[in-house]
Amino acid sequence: MSNPIHPSICKMYSRIAQIRLVSSHHEVYEPCDDSFALVDALLADQTNLLEHNPRLCVEVGCGSGYVITSLALMLRQRIPGVYYIATDLNPHAISVTHETLEAHGVHAELIHTDIVSGLEKRLAGMVDVMVVNPPYVPTPDDEVGCDGITSAWAGGENGRRVIDRILPIADVLLSDRGWLYMVTLAANDPSQICRLMRKKGYASRIVVQRSTEEESLLVIKFWRDPDTQLDAKKTITNKTIPERVVESLFSQFCQLPFSRNGGSNS
Repeated sequence: MSNPIHPSICKMYSRIAQIRLVSSHHEVYEPCDDSFALVDALLADQTNLLEHNPRLCVEVGCGSGYVITSLALMLRQRIPGVYYIATDLNPHAISVTHETLEAHGVHAELIHTDIVSGLEKRLAGMVDVMVVNPPYVPTPDDEVGCDGITSAWAGGENGRRVIDRILPIADVLLSDRGWLYMVTLAANDPSQICRLMRKKGYASRIVVQRSTEEESLLVIKFWRDPDTQLDAKKTITNKTIPERVVESLFSQFCQLPFSRNGGSNS
């Protein structure tokens, strides 16, 4: 009879966070389809991430800590010395994320704040990888930013209230080679999000798309692109070919009913 594998060895070789080691609290969003989609996108892009050799990674809205822990585990064997920061508006999420990170033997600086409020000057132009699972569910605007777990999913009109705040902040924080991975819902009009980012000089692609009985999810990667930046500086009256391609891609992605049972950007 073989000896059981010691938990520390399991943690050493785990590529992503183990659900059984993810901490929880009744006011913190547990890992769900959107969390898994975001981590799957990072796994799908892992070869590029390793070649990218990021020095600073930030998660906005860490929830349970599942995503930032998974990212740290993916990179730590090949890229030592990466610095991780995770923020959340929910103080319980900060505590839960700390426990999740500790259980997996990885570390991140945890900050209780709204998006990155108070960190803009410190992080401007420094972030190589940003991951965001934002509150994207269309809700009444007065639910946005509520205390507790509701803040994890309440996205206001079209689910865009928080997303539209994050996009310009990401533009300020990302380094010249910075990448943004963001979860969106079909109802958020992701093609329009890509057009907004294109005007700021970002190219984009869908890394993961997933349809469930409850929602239609896309994980989109954004990065600064010289050609896109050049296009963004030109004044043009007609849509460019890349814009039409983006619209064509998203028009093929069917919109399904959506919901998010409990919440944060885990």
